[in-house]
Amino acid sequence: MKRLLSLIALLLLATPVSAADLLDWLEEVSQAESATASTQERVVTQKVNLLTLEGGEAEMYPRISPDGKYLLVQSGKRNKSVITRRMLENGDVLNVITDDALAFDSFAWHGNEQVVFLSERGGNLGLWSIASDSQGAVRRTHRLIGDFIQPIVLNDDSIIAVQPAAKKRRHSSYRGKSAAFNFSNWKPSKGETRLLHIQDTGAINGLAAGINPSLSPDGKRIVFSMQAGESWHLFMMNTDGSELVQLTNDHSIDVQPTWSPDGQWIAFTSNRGDIRANHGNKMNWDIWMIHHDGRNLTRLTRDEARDGGAAIAANGRLYFHSDRKVQKQEREQHGVKGSTSGFHIWSVALPVDVIGEL
Repeated sequence: MKRLLSLIALLLLATPVSAADLLDWLEEVSQAESATASTQERVVTQKVNLLTLEGGEAEMYPRISPDGKYLLVQSGKRNKSVITRRMLENGDVLNVITDDALAFDSFAWHGNEQVVFLSERGGNLGLWSIASDSQGAVRRTHRLIGDFIQPIVLNDDSIIAVQPAAKKRRHSSYRGKSAAFNFSNWKPSKGETRLLHIQDTGAINGLAAGINPSLSPDGKRIVFSMQAGESWHLFMMNTDGSELVQLTNDHSIDVQPTWSPDGQWIAFTSNRGDIRANHGNKMNWDIWMIHHDGRNLTRLTRDEARDGGAAIAANGRLYFHSDRKVQKQEREQHGVKGSTSGFHIWSVALPVDVIGEL
């Protein structure tokens, strides 16, 4: 900017007749830059509410049931991690789904009454299904050959899953407590990750490089994150890999996208707030939203903690995990006297224009 002003000053001295034109041009450029910045990004400041808190326990990756009544949460206490089903209204635990280590990066709702997750309990990798109330048998729905993470089941019962390019066995990266509290689930291994479409016949088609896939409510599109150098951008495409569209483009890491129930908005985790504030190497993560057409970029949370793993409910609130500080009043409300450090589930109200579309 200083160079630009210096150049303009020299031009004004050299050609005084055109001074007015140059000043008019500079004003137009400044106004255009301001207008562009205002349309590209907005910040919505809302109070966040703490939903889950138990002494010495961490809770991560909320997953909301399609009917909006329940919440799946990854919970851990004393190095013991499980997937639990809870009430969305208050976070109370209803039952344990599974303690399988491979479930931590794969658990998801399949309708309102079933939960699916990856497991090797049958001797080979497979996608397993269990009733959300944990009653009845656990059934393998898909047998998978290869190394896969983060599967999503499509309407035709085929699967889109992520395949890490590294040939290391999953056991070293996905078993044990390291898998239980993994904030950075977009970098599970060294090397590129790819999205593959796995047919019920066993045929596999490559779709694109990427990770963190999320299926739209109508089952027609997926949004995911793709790496470009040191940055990660959000992309969207049809489930067959056609009509690939880039949604975000910045020197930032945009990951963990999720859809709003109406399929109009996408929430995601990003460090773009720190990048633009020039905070150096400090990694601060917040929740952002963007319309599915790539417009209306909105920052929802602003805290020095790590916010991530968002899920949007039809009740007008967004749920996410965060290791932000728990205040004394919040500890008293939850009746917790022990340690409250670590990740817990929080919620924040959505902007009015977003709620109007849900």
